[in-house]
Formats: sequence, C-alpha cells, structure tokens
Amino acid sequence: MRITGIRIFHVLPRWTFVAIDTDAGITGYGEPVVEGQSRVVAAAVDHLAEYLIGQDPRRLEHHWQVMYRGGFYRGGAITVSAISGLEHALWDIKGKALGAPVHELLGGRVRDRVRMYGHGRGDTDEDFAKAALSAKQRGLTAMKMGIDGPARDLESLDYVDRQVRRLAAVRSAVGPEFDIAIDMHGRTAPATAKRIIAGFEPLHPMWVEEPCLPENVDAMREIAASTSIPIAAGERRFTKWEFRELIDRRAVSVVQPDLCHAGGILECRKIAAMAEAQYITVAPHNPLGPISLAACLQLDACIPNFAIQEHPSMDDGADLGVGLLTEPFEIVDGYVEIPKEPGLGIQPDEDRFVARAYAGDWRSPVFVHEDGSHGDW
Repeated sequence: MRITGIRIFHVLPRWTFVAIDTDAGITGYGEPVVEGQSRVVAAAVDHLAEYLIGQDPRRLEHHWQVMYRGGFYRGGAITVSAISGLEHALWDIKGKALGAPVHELLGGRVRDRVRMYGHGRGDTDEDFAKAALSAKQRGLTAMKMGIDGPARDLESLDYVDRQVRRLAAVRSAVGPEFDIAIDMHGRTAPATAKRIIAGFEPLHPMWVEEPCLPENVDAMREIAASTSIPIAAGERRFTKWEFRELIDRRAVSVVQPDLCHAGGILECRKIAAMAEAQYITVAPHNPLGPISLAACLQLDACIPNFAIQEHPSMDDGADLGVGLLTEPFEIVDGYVEIPKEPGLGIQPDEDRFVARAYAGDWRSPVFVHEDGSHGDW
C-alpha cells in the first residue's frame, strides 16, 4: 500500500481536516490545526506531504520519527500539530486496513464508554449558572468555565472576588454532585493565581487549569504546592520531551495533552504511560472538531489513568460531527460509547466539508489592558 495524495480542508467554524489517500482505495482522516494559525499549519502539512507521498502508510512510528527528527530543528506548535493530524490519518488507514479500531491496536479497551464534559460561557454569573444547569439537564456531569480576561499581574480585590463569586453561583445552581473545572487560560501571574485559587478551595472545583503560563514548570509547581485543588495543564506542550518535566516534577495532578498538538495518538499514549507511573490523571484537551474527538476517544478507550474528555459543545453540534460525519457522536447520560468501527471509527462526509469550507483565516482574540499593553487571551 502506498500514499497517493494528501488533501486539506478548512471547515467552519474553525476546523482544519486532512485526508490521506492510498492506492488501496483507503482514505484516512486527521485534524492538523493550531487555533488561529490554520493556514500556517496547512503549509507545514504540504511540506511534510513531500516526504509521505509514495510511502507505505502503515509504518507509523517510522514516519513520525522522520517527520519530527528529519528537519534537524525539532518541536514547536506548528510542526508537531501538522505531524499530529497526519498521524491521526495514518492510524485511520492502518485500522481500516486491518479491520480494527485504533484502540484495539494499542492494547484494547479498558472501558466501554467515555465520560464527557462541555464548556460554559456567558457574561454574568447567571449566564454561567444557566449553562451549567443546561449541561446537567442534558445528562452531563461536568462542565468547564473560564475566568475574566485580560488579567493584570497583580489584580484587584474586586477582580479576585468576581471569579470566586462566579464559581459560587454555579456551585449553588448545580449542587455538589456536578463537577466544575476552572480554566484560568494562563491569564494570571502566579501571585494573583494563588489568591484566586485560595478563594476557590471551599467550592471544590474538579481542577484549575493553566493557573499561569505553562512555560515555567517551577512556577506551576509552586502554585500546585499551595493548594489542595488539582492543577491541570498540557494543551500548550508538545511531545513526550516537553511533558517529561511537567510530569516528573509533579507540577500537575491532571495532564492534558491535545492530540492535535502534542504529537498524535501514539505520542499521547506514551505521555499517558509516563503520567501513569507518577499517579497523574489524563484528561485530553479538545476544543476542536469531530476528527479530533474521534482520535481522543481511541486513546481514552485504552489508557487506565483517563479521567474525562473535553468537547467544545458547539450549539450546532459541529464538535460531535453533526453535519460533518455520516454518523455523528452522541452523548447519552454524559458518556459517549467507544467507537467499534475500524480506524478512528468515523466516516467523514467530504461533500459537507466543501459545503462548510472557509478560508482558514480564523484568528485568536487579542486582549488589551487599560494602559494599551497586550493582555493574554
């Protein structure tokens, strides 16, 4: 079997998909993207395609090593995200060729279904409380919400109190049996983060995510040591080498590799094994589309230290594949069943990709402080 072509689709609202075609008539699908930089990643995919076309798609580990190590300069969001999406598609081909879902090729499933959580958004405390109640009514048992941005390095008492009041409003609405994760999005400096997290403690959030920017592991570790709340991070780290320090220094209790950014399914399986040895839980990051979700579910199925799976809860169901897959995913009682079909277990509808095509020019929001300086989104 040989790879004959690689095609890219930019699909609304902000997804980027890749299709790898073979001379055996099997096509594999993946999701290579960096949010806000889709066209840059697409250029990296085109560059890597020069190597992949003509190769046997079943040699996944070999191709990963060549794509990652062959350029001399290694790592980074763009290159590793391009490799990740291509790796999804190679696994999809391999599973289809062997007639087995990917998780069966990675040791088999350890669970029958995957617990899911969605996102809560709004402008007021009441908006967030309503979003949580809506999620609970739909059968979900957990939700993630953010803090206000931008945040100054040293924030006011009013700012700190607003974040705590929001969590208190949501906790009051949904009760103690519903889990609430807080995403601080790396917006706060450690000094402010510790003050906010201290206010969160009596409200028992499931975790606090990216309480500061993730580049400085010692800063993250200092925050983790100051609280009993689990600290989560990982969406902005790439490959086992960057996760090693985060895991070995126990800077987090929950590690969140993004399968579209961290190196793909097998690389995240390796990261999960590293975390398992340190009794660290895995909750894959996924604010992306249905192919990303399909890849995540294959990993979730076969790792023992999995906790819960993120999905972005788009109003039109695009994250679950509504309008993009011939058989979209379905959340029942807060869970998604493990796919049983070969490969990633999905059948994308390319005609619908074309119908929802856009230029790939979605950009991340830019925040500005009152004094005109840049604020982290």
